[in-house]
Amino acid sequence: MAPGGLTRNEEVGTCTPASYAGQKGFATSAAPLGHSREAKPCADQHSKEEAIANVTGLLVLSAIGAAVPVRLMKRDLLFVAERLANLLSENRGAILAKRYGIKKAKENEPIGKLLAAFLRRADEGTMGRAVVGSVVLLTASRGNASQALRDAATAYKVDTEAITAKVK
Repeated sequence: MAPGGLTRNEEVGTCTPASYAGQKGFATSAAPLGHSREAKPCADQHSKEEAIANVTGLLVLSAIGAAVPVRLMKRDLLFVAERLANLLSENRGAILAKRYGIKKAKENEPIGKLLAAFLRRADEGTMGRAVVGSVVLLTASRGNASQALRDAATAYKVDTEAITAKVK
């Protein structure tokens, strides 16, 4: 019997719940498939493959993390900033572009491409600010925008009340 209460039919390569083993139409450890129904594919096999993929992904991510220096260099920031800029929607990308004074030369030019070109020429401080801005905009697009801005303002000790008073 396979783990998880399943019986394995080696001949056919399928698994069935152990409670069905021995009933007509289901595979058992002693007999091939019955007459009326086919056995369902083994769910245990899929979860094993998924677990292996998860562990492999974690190990690769750990190796990448170990390769990143303690202080991020310009190439590391550029890598992160470009990927984040490409994840932003056209509207959110336009907000970030406006923050840095980037304007479209042509109407059909994607904003992500313009942001990537700008970031390649930017210094580390500007890239770091662009990464934080991209993360805030991405978070805002996936949930409550005002809460995302409030959380970011709290993390960076920004006085939102003073800004609100200036705007009004």
